[in-house]
Amino acid sequence: MSTLATFVKQQRQQKSMLLMTHVIYGYPTIDESLQMMTSLLEKGVAILEVQFPFSDPVADGPVITNACHDALENKPKLSQCLADITKLAAEYPNTKVLLMSYLNPILQYGFEALAADMQAGVAGIIIPDLPIDHHAMAAPLVEKSVDPIWLMIPDMSDERMEFVSQHAQGLLYCVSRKGVTGQGSDSQSEQSQLESYLNSIKKHTDVPLALGFGISTAQDIQGIVGLVDVAVVGSALLRAYQNGGLSEFNEKADELLTVQ
Repeated sequence: MSTLATFVKQQRQQKSMLLMTHVIYGYPTIDESLQMMTSLLEKGVAILEVQFPFSDPVADGPVITNACHDALENKPKLSQCLADITKLAAEYPNTKVLLMSYLNPILQYGFEALAADMQAGVAGIIIPDLPIDHHAMAAPLVEKSVDPIWLMIPDMSDERMEFVSQHAQGLLYCVSRKGVTGQGSDSQSEQSQLESYLNSIKKHTDVPLALGFGISTAQDIQGIVGLVDVAVVGSALLRAYQNGGLSEFNEKADELLTVQ
């Protein structure tokens, strides 16, 4: 079992749900994004997901897309991002830090170089536009004990779920519905469909499950307790920051962390 999977399973012995939060490196500035990360780590979030900005984040909704565009104005470098989050991982050993990046910046950097620079402390990586069919590209990361985190999506065939599960190691990121991040739904009838979808995934793997897309409140998190191990929140925290700066950002984080 990978270090990340072991961490999640151990944490889950004490908590009904773990929180994974999403911050964009360089938004609104590099220093302020690091302040957000540090604040979340100080509060004790279990997993910090740091997105390296990209000009065409196809899996993300308008809140994250616009923030990525703003972050790129600050000319962030992936090498410095890795150095900064590796330092945070060392300073907060009771939390796991993940990198999220689209494929293009990683191809420019090189998988071998990326693996070498991540192995010091970044536990995993999410590459939303890397199809599972090309999992061999991530082999250098696996060799350095960095877990590629693959996505499961609704309406995926049973055969496809099994294929993804075969390559899952530290965590599986389950998309709660079709669409993009930060676009919630008010339908209550989706709960049974969600449970059926997650149960289908569990037939193929015992790797911990994270659920994201559209989770924005403590009530949302409470509603999935017992279904998955990790709740992923991104756009809601960014909206809080945009509405009221670090103060409202911290208030939102405190609210989300009431579900433990």
